[in-house]
Amino acid sequence: MKMSAILKKEFLVFFRNVGLVIFILYAFTMDIYIAGGGIKVTPKNVSIGYVNEADNLMVNKIISSFHSPEFKKPEMFLNEKALKDAIYNKKIMVGIVFDKNFVNNLLSGKTAKLQVLIDSTAAAQAEVTLIYLQNILMKFNKNVKVPAKIDIIKLFNPNSNTKWFMSLSELMSVITMLGLVLIAVVFVREKENGTWDIMLLMPVKSSLIIFSKILSQVLILMAGITTSVGLVVFGAFDAPINGNLLDFYLISFLYAFAIGGIALVIAAVSKNVLEVGHLTIVIMLPLIFLSGAWTPLSSMHPFIQFLSYFSPLRYYIQATQDIFFRGSGFMDLIPYFGAELLMSLVLFYIGYKKIGRLF
Repeated sequence: MKMSAILKKEFLVFFRNVGLVIFILYAFTMDIYIAGGGIKVTPKNVSIGYVNEADNLMVNKIISSFHSPEFKKPEMFLNEKALKDAIYNKKIMVGIVFDKNFVNNLLSGKTAKLQVLIDSTAAAQAEVTLIYLQNILMKFNKNVKVPAKIDIIKLFNPNSNTKWFMSLSELMSVITMLGLVLIAVVFVREKENGTWDIMLLMPVKSSLIIFSKILSQVLILMAGITTSVGLVVFGAFDAPINGNLLDFYLISFLYAFAIGGIALVIAAVSKNVLEVGHLTIVIMLPLIFLSGAWTPLSSMHPFIQFLSYFSPLRYYIQATQDIFFRGSGFMDLIPYFGAELLMSLVLFYIGYKKIGRLF
């Protein structure tokens, strides 16, 4: 009963703030629609692997055409299975297979087939990579005067639909921002309104107050996620989901509590809502940049990749992309769920201890 009373009070406060309700509706709908429909991504440091079954220097000449800043140094794999496993495990983004007849067909005047495997989750990078590949082949054809053909296999996002990738990335960025702001504000508002001392006099345990306030905002976030996924991701952009939607909701719920722990720290050190806004920006930007939301982790500097392990958004994004695009089942997602759960417990404990000193 005590928890339900606190939840009811927080929901009433939220819905009475018409401006905040309108902003959240905008963030979960129009903002994601605009991002999905209008933002383009330029590739940089795209990771490439290849299988050289032809075992010919001519293949090395083609591979040498992939260079920085667009591409990392190509990595050679022994067989096609190892190449596909590397793509599935996000170690590389583009795979090229030169079959054993490639050079013979090329030199004999026959059509030489080049198989390209691309992780099209990041659709914009995949499309530009394909254009780059085709340009290399056209230039190579001009020199040797023989036909060649690229056999392209797009994985996970066959249509290379940028809207699917960008809308989901923006959704997770919005969840991060609103999670930090909403959860921190419910505590800081008590300071601004002068009701913090009154809250301390309530015949309710401090742990119940903290948990109830966070839960109320997490439920608002989950409602926003449902609205966004239903109206924008599935509705406007007709995005597929090859996995289980319940898995997405579960990882979203865990991520919301991880963000809640950070928000408690912000609430503990902030005196007003303005300070909450400033600290949210300072914390949110590194979380996004370290997560792989805009740039694939494989394209980042090794040190940045190491830092990304401490970002709860990394595991949320990887799990979400696997659910929507790769069709991963629950067992395949256990590493992400485990990492997200651990991050949630650690961050929530730190935040709880920090805000608990004020009770």
